[in-house]
Amino acid sequence: MTSSAVDTQEIFKQGIFKGKILLCSGGGTGICRDMTESIVRHGAKAVIVSRKIDKLQKAAEEMSKSAGGEVFAVQADVRKPEDVERAVAEAIKKFGRIDFLINGAAGNFLAPFEKLSYNAIKTVIEIDLLGTINLTKAVLPYLKASKGSIINVSMTLQYRGVPLQSHAGAAKAGIDALTRHWATEFGPSGIRVNGIAPGPIAATEGMKRLLSKQATPRTIPLQRFGELGDVSQSGVFLFSEAANYITGLTVVVDGGHWLTTSSSSYPDNLSKM
Repeated sequence: MTSSAVDTQEIFKQGIFKGKILLCSGGGTGICRDMTESIVRHGAKAVIVSRKIDKLQKAAEEMSKSAGGEVFAVQADVRKPEDVERAVAEAIKKFGRIDFLINGAAGNFLAPFEKLSYNAIKTVIEIDLLGTINLTKAVLPYLKASKGSIINVSMTLQYRGVPLQSHAGAAKAGIDALTRHWATEFGPSGIRVNGIAPGPIAATEGMKRLLSKQATPRTIPLQRFGELGDVSQSGVFLFSEAANYITGLTVVVDGGHWLTTSSSSYPDNLSKM
């Protein structure tokens, strides 16, 4: 079952994505896995892409069973154009088309800028920002043919500035910019491009690694941490016909957290890091 408090099948009609094919990077874990599963539950078939094929195949098998649809795993490193070109070719060979793209592959960790190595910064930029560029470039001809839709997964930390996150914030700010640029450039081809910026979502690696230990639901206007299904519902909506005149928008799914949370929530040992 989807981890949403309310199953997306209770909100959206069943079979709304019948005949559609989704390609998702980072689709084997966390938020992107849940989004993929929700979209498959509504009739689509999916290709998930990541570097670690064993975990990816296991995730594909589990999602195929739980969602009642076909999920196909393809190993690829989104930092490498030759990898994504091959992955897209395998997806086309398997399903013949691509209608939806989720750019969700990401890398992140807490670190003061002064202590970040050049390679660490480069790695995060390459996975998040260049990975989004590489995969979209490879998929674009097929999205033009299907008049498809893209969702770029972002975050909210770059909207206010947060200590220890300059590398990831820079990458995600770039992704937000791409969402707007591509919406204007791809629109005449019938392609919609939107983003989703999740906030504090329970049971995710981002929540465990990045959110301050002092954070409680009381710091969020809606008075609760998010659930994976909160993000998945937004993804289903953005790919659905209900959103067919929405493009260039990054939807913030965080219960209002970024609006009210101070950017000065420093770790106690920041000066010693």
